[in-house]
Amino acid sequence: MPLDRIDIAILDTLQQDGRISNAALAEKAGLSQSACSRRLDNLEKTGVIRGYHAQLSNAALGHRMTVIVHISLTGQFEKTLTEFEAAVKRCPNILSCHLMSGEYDYILRIAARDLEDYERIHKEWLTGMPHVIKINSSFALREVIDRTAIGIRPEMA
Repeated sequence: MPLDRIDIAILDTLQQDGRISNAALAEKAGLSQSACSRRLDNLEKTGVIRGYHAQLSNAALGHRMTVIVHISLTGQFEKTLTEFEAAVKRCPNILSCHLMSGEYDYILRIAARDLEDYERIHKEWLTGMPHVIKINSSFALREVIDRTAIGIRPEMA
């Protein structure tokens, strides 16, 4: 969907403050409230806006460890990928999962309370997932950036 400068202004504003009122958003975008509401509905319907979320602190919730896990499967047949992805979706500690090209089939980002908790996740979840033949875990020393906003430029629109 092509985005114009008004759509970009709406998206930029929402990325900074997802709880902004329609009246305030309309003012920032230079629109009437009804026109802003229609634009917002269109951005949601076309999938440009996928949802609105609170960004929680894993550390504040007791999950102080981030683990990046590289997974190799027995192959990349459709059935293999589908079964593995279904298993990944059931594990509440897996924050993100990406199908990759290259040496590993998937990269997971996992939140754990500590090393013992990650060991539990490894034993109870990861090793039991279908078609897994190799698990390589790396532990984040510190988070440098966790960006939730993407820069939107007119040439992207």
